[in-house]
Amino acid sequence: MKLSPQWLRDFVDISAADRRLAEDLTAAGITVEGVSGEGASTAFEMEITTNRPDAMNHYGVARECSAIYDLPLKPLDTKLPASAGEDTGASIEIQDKQGCARYTARVIHGVKIQASPEAIVKRLASVDQRAINNAADASNYTLWEMGHPTHAFDLDLLEGKKIIVRRATKGEMLKTLDGVERKLYVDDLIIADAKKPVALAGVMGGFDSMITDKTKNILIESAWFDPTVVRKTAKRHGLHTDASHRFERGADYGATSIACARVAMRILESGGGQMQGSEIDAVAHKLDFAPIQLDRAEATRILGEDLGDTEILRILRRLGFVVIPDTNSDYLVSVPSWRLDVEREIDLIEEIARLHGYDKFRKTLPAFAGAVAESPDSRKDEKLRAALRSLGYNEAVSLSFISHADAEQFSSLPVMELENPLSEEASVMRTSLVPGILNMLAYNLNRGNDDVRLFETGSVFPAASGKLHEPKQICLGATAANIAGQLPRGGTLDVSKGANAVAVEAFRSLKGDVETLLDEFQHGPIHYDSQTSDYYHRGRSARALLNGEMIAEFGQLDPGVLAQRKLRQDVFIAELYLEPLHKHQLRKIQYEPLPRYPAVERDFSFIFSDEVVFAKIQAAVSALNLGELRGFAPAEIFRGGAIPAGKYSVLLRATFQSYERTLRDEEVADWSAKIVKAMESLGGTQRA
Repeated sequence: MKLSPQWLRDFVDISAADRRLAEDLTAAGITVEGVSGEGASTAFEMEITTNRPDAMNHYGVARECSAIYDLPLKPLDTKLPASAGEDTGASIEIQDKQGCARYTARVIHGVKIQASPEAIVKRLASVDQRAINNAADASNYTLWEMGHPTHAFDLDLLEGKKIIVRRATKGEMLKTLDGVERKLYVDDLIIADAKKPVALAGVMGGFDSMITDKTKNILIESAWFDPTVVRKTAKRHGLHTDASHRFERGADYGATSIACARVAMRILESGGGQMQGSEIDAVAHKLDFAPIQLDRAEATRILGEDLGDTEILRILRRLGFVVIPDTNSDYLVSVPSWRLDVEREIDLIEEIARLHGYDKFRKTLPAFAGAVAESPDSRKDEKLRAALRSLGYNEAVSLSFISHADAEQFSSLPVMELENPLSEEASVMRTSLVPGILNMLAYNLNRGNDDVRLFETGSVFPAASGKLHEPKQICLGATAANIAGQLPRGGTLDVSKGANAVAVEAFRSLKGDVETLLDEFQHGPIHYDSQTSDYYHRGRSARALLNGEMIAEFGQLDPGVLAQRKLRQDVFIAELYLEPLHKHQLRKIQYEPLPRYPAVERDFSFIFSDEVVFAKIQAAVSALNLGELRGFAPAEIFRGGAIPAGKYSVLLRATFQSYERTLRDEEVADWSAKIVKAMESLGGTQRA
C-alpha cells in the first residue's frame, strides 16, 4: 500500500527528511519498500505485515513515528456541531452478537452531495485513490487516515430507517456496489434494513442504498465485525476490498465512535447539513484485553542489556500502552484496543527492542554455562565440506520435503507421508538429496546462470517401523558448462573433440572430485562398476564400492530425466553415502621423505575386450604382490581404426621404485613379465 509522508506530518511534527524517515520506519519494522515522487508528491510503498492492521493507515504509522523520534502524537479531533434534537429517526439492532460486537452510527440531514474539496482529492490521489463524491470520499479518507472502515447509507432508502445486523436467510439476494447481483449464503453476515439486505458486513455496501446526487439524509456507520466471519464471507463471494482487508486482520474495537465522527465532520464541511440526534452506539459484547505483566529482569535477559525505566516507559506510552506499577512484577501493561497482536510478555519486549533500535544494542554473545553435544562424526563431515569448498563447490540447502513422484524416481526407500503438506510437490519427507540439488540447478539455469557447482549435506528420512533412522548423505551437482570450464587432471577439455568426448572428460573430472573426497578417509581398495541407478546416464556413470558396500554413485544425469525436469544443459551429479564412510577414520597425513633412488617406468600396450574393465586389470596386478610397484594406471585408451569392434587398446604404465637401493634391470624385467602374464590371463593381447 501507499502512504504519504506529508500526511504523517499532520499528526507528528517530524523534522527528518522523507528518505531518512523511510529508513527509520523500516529499521523499526514498518517496512518502506520504495520511495516515489518528490516534495509534496512523495509516496512510500509500504509492506505492512498481516499482524499489524493498526499500521495500515497514516495515524497508525504516525504513532510509530512518535515513538521513534519521541515526539507527541496529535489527537484526532472528533468535536461535532450541536445536533437538531435528540431523536435520530433511526435504530440499530444486532441480532448476530458473535459476528458483530459493536455497531456505531451517526445521522446527518440536509446534505448536498457534490465533489470533494481539492485538498481531499489530492490527498486521496497521493495514495492512488479515486475521488467519487464528498460522502464516499469522506469515508475513504477516514479509512486511509486512521484505518477503520466506515460506510454511508442513504437513510431515506433504508426501509423503516432501521439497521439490523444478522445472517442471511436462504434465497436472499443483494446487489453490491460493483453492480453484481449476488445470491447470499446462510452463513453470510449482512447489514439489513427492516425488509432486505443492504450490505455485506465488512466487505461491500449495497447498490440500492448507496449515496447518489439525490441523497439528502445520510446514516454513517462504523462497526467491529469478527475477522473470521468477514474472511469467510469475502472468500465465498470472491471479493477483496479495502474494508475486508482490514476487518479480516482485526479492526480496532475502540475506533468505531472516532471513525464515525471523522466522517461526519468531513461531510458537514463539504456538503453542509445538520447533525440529527446523538450518536447511536449498539454494543453486543465488549472485547476484553487482559493486562500483561512485564518483568524488567526478563526484558534485560532477553535483550542482553538493561534499558532502564525511562526508556521502557517512553516507548510503551508513545505506542499507546498504559503502564502502571504492579506488586507481582515491575509493570502491569494495559494493551490498547488497536494492538490485537500483543498478547504476551515477549510481545511487549519485542516492541521495546524494535523501537529502541536493534542497531543500538551492543554486539555481545549471551552467557552459556552448558555444553554443546557434538556429533561423533562432525569432524569428518566438516572435513568433507571443506574439501568440497576447495574443489569449487558452493554449499546449498534445500527443503526436507519432496513430491511422491521424486521419491519414486530417485529412491527405493519407503516414504514418510506428511499429515499437512504444504503442497503436492512437498508431500513426503525426502528419501534422496538429488531432487533438491536438481531444483537448485534448474533455478540457476532458468535465470541465466549456467556456471553452477553446488553440494548439500543432510539427512534423508525413510519411513521406519519403530527405530528412528535418518542416514546422512552428500549430494554434488554441477552443470556441464562448469565442469568444462575447470582444469581436470591431465589438462584442459578439448571442445573440438565433440560433445561426447567433452561429456566423457567431464565425467572423469567428476570422478576425480569423488576420489578426492574418498581419499580423506583411511580405507582399503575401492572398486568401481557401472551398476548405477536408473536416473544416471548409461556409460557415463559409475558407483564406488568399499568392502562390497556402496559408498558413492556419480555421473551424468540421464537425458530422459534431463528433459523431464526441463534442464537447459547436461548436468552431472554425485551421491556419497556417509554411514559406511563414517566407519573409517580420517586419513592421517604423514611426512615421508623423497626417495633417494630413481624410479623405473614400464609401459604395456594391450588389446582387451570391452567386458574387461580397469578394475579387473588392477585387481589382477594387485594380486601379484609386487612390493616395489608404486603405481599402475592407464595412460591412453584408443578405440577404432585397426582395433576390432567390441575391443579397445590401452597403454598401461607401471612405476617401480625401491626406498633402499637402485633396482636392477633383471628385477624389473621379471616383474614386467609377471604383469604381462596377468594381462594375458584376462584375455589381453599384447601389441607389438
